[in-house]
Amino acid sequence: MDHPVDRLCARLHLALRAGRPDPADVAALACELLDLGHGGPAVTEAVGRRPGDVPAAELPALARRLLDEAAFSPGFALAPERLATLRSALAVVARDLRAGGFTDEPRLVVQDGWYPESAGVVLADGWLHGGDLPAETGDRLSGAVAAVAAHVQESVTERDRTVWPLCPDHRLGLHAVQRDGAALWWCAAGPGHPAAAVGALPPTARTSRRSPR
Repeated sequence: MDHPVDRLCARLHLALRAGRPDPADVAALACELLDLGHGGPAVTEAVGRRPGDVPAAELPALARRLLDEAAFSPGFALAPERLATLRSALAVVARDLRAGGFTDEPRLVVQDGWYPESAGVVLADGWLHGGDLPAETGDRLSGAVAAVAAHVQESVTERDRTVWPLCPDHRLGLHAVQRDGAALWWCAAGPGHPAAAVGALPPTARTSRRSPR
């Protein structure tokens, strides 16, 4: 986080969480963004007003709009609730692993050096498929559950060379989706149908495991 825009965004984000955004930081971020060619409505508004002229009641909304125009997405250190949501999601998905006869005790890890900052799930024997769970995945629990389920499914498939989970009716591989605010295991047979909510797979959905490579 060496660029002035990154530093200002992080500072504004933390100040907004504390309820005390600094007008000078708002103006500085707007100027930096303008210098980079970003001339959105929030940038134009902030540049055209002196910091002291922005009413305190309007400042948080202007700061948030600036962060949006900067495409700022805080990582786990700046938004620890995102990591907590992913951990909660993994606890849900772990129920399906147990229903499938797996003995893994999965754990979430933050991937070093990934940009954007991402997490991954470690399975048994330290198996880690990758870090394709960006921090923003932890914004909403239902979306996080679906994303973690898909991530774990890919890990199991890659490690064990098997299809999991299976639709109990059609014996086809299921896919984790988010529909109407719920995370579901979806079967593509015919017009498609939900087989179970993620975290609620019946034991009949378990599949035989092949030997790892």
